[in-house]
Amino acid sequence: MIKRRKARELAMQALFYMDMSQNDSKEAVKLFCENFVTSKRNLSFFLRLINGVSKAMPEIDSVVERFSSNWKISRMSIVDRNIMRVAVYEMLFCDDIPSKVSINEAIDIGKKFGTEESGSFINGILDSIRIALEEEKSMQALTSDTD
Repeated sequence: MIKRRKARELAMQALFYMDMSQNDSKEAVKLFCENFVTSKRNLSFFLRLINGVSKAMPEIDSVVERFSSNWKISRMSIVDRNIMRVAVYEMLFCDDIPSKVSINEAIDIGKKFGTEESGSFINGILDSIRIALEEEKSMQALTSDTD
């Protein structure tokens, strides 16, 4: 969906802004929206992403670091880490969005806003997370079947 892609791009940009300014207040989000969110169609999903990532950021960052070989979140490019924050939020908390969609969107946004290596870097980490989540769901299904 085009409107969701735009909302994801805006969410990454807002998270980038908040990351750079070290300001994750509601006022920062409001200021960003006043200047960059031009469509009400994008606003709902954008706010869902921003609010969700903000609330779950410690958990999201922990997951990203666990699956990134020798990379602390603070050492990653600001663009890449915020793209992955949005995708991991979707993978963990948005059951209505298939993980592969979140990954593909993140890769495309990484190619658009990041470096030449961003797409493959993002793909490697997010795909590892996806595999682990699927294995975890399979194990939960097996254990619930034997109960």
